Amino acid sequence: MSAFAAPADFNIELSDKDYKEIATFVHKTAGINLMDGKKELMRTRLSKRMRSLKFNSFKTYFQYVMNDKSGEEIVFLLDALATNLTSFFREPQHFQFMAKELLPKWEQQRKAKNSRRLRIWSAACSSGEEPYTIAMVALDKSPYFGQGGDFKILATDISTKVLNMAQNGLYGPERTKDIPAQYLQKYFRKTDTAKGDKMYHVSDEMKKIIAFRRFNLMDPLPFKGPLDLIFCRNVMIYFDKETIAKLVEKYYNVLGKGGYLFIGHSESLSGFKHPFKYVAPCIYLKE
Repeated sequence: MSAFAAPADFNIELSDKDYKEIATFVHKTAGINLMDGKKELMRTRLSKRMRSLKFNSFKTYFQYVMNDKSGEEIVFLLDALATNLTSFFREPQHFQFMAKELLPKWEQQRKAKNSRRLRIWSAACSSGEEPYTIAMVALDKSPYFGQGGDFKILATDISTKVLNMAQNGLYGPERTKDIPAQYLQKYFRKTDTAKGDKMYHVSDEMKKIIAFRRFNLMDPLPFKGPLDLIFCRNVMIYFDKETIAKLVEKYYNVLGKGGYLFIGHSESLSGFKHPFKYVAPCIYLKE
């Protein structure tokens, strides 16, 4: 490690060679495409980490990443380069479809089998707003599933930083402003921080049905399913076509018959060969 301590305003240069080498590694490891004009983003996001470790070149920092046998620095690298933008009830048409179409159908089907099993995967959960929204809608619109202890949401992300935020389940007024008042009152408890700030803490009822795990979407799935619903929204925009095709196939295989895939409003499966049936914009069915 370099003994050189870069000052806060020191501009660490990123050569084209180092940029390409790091971007290639990130794409191979996590599927994230940083080759298309993302050089300045990479330089800015990694510079802070490099300063904290007292590196003055991207070359020596990347050598450190590759030589770290613990694998922890790779996690820091991917954390820095992953984009985590989310909010409660983001793209509300998905939750409306879930409430009006899916939950009533699933409840009817499960009651006929004397089952309360429901499995949903939030495949890029970021800081937790998506899986908590899923939980609120399901528990409110179909409390049947919350009564038997067999309703589970798997929430995964590649970033340990946002996963820690999600597990804490503590959000300020700005983050909770899109939550309907009745949901906020029912599924959150208001609390004050040591500084006197008003915060909202996720209820234990929601926490007990959500399992947060770090997972790289490029890795083999650690479970077999079958799943009822997969949320993978605004993630594939960072992947190339080959990576998307493999990911869609992976999702299809782990969904049960009659399972659904929700993708982001800026994404589409048109142009890809896939076995899903198109249902509505951003909504696909495994028949």
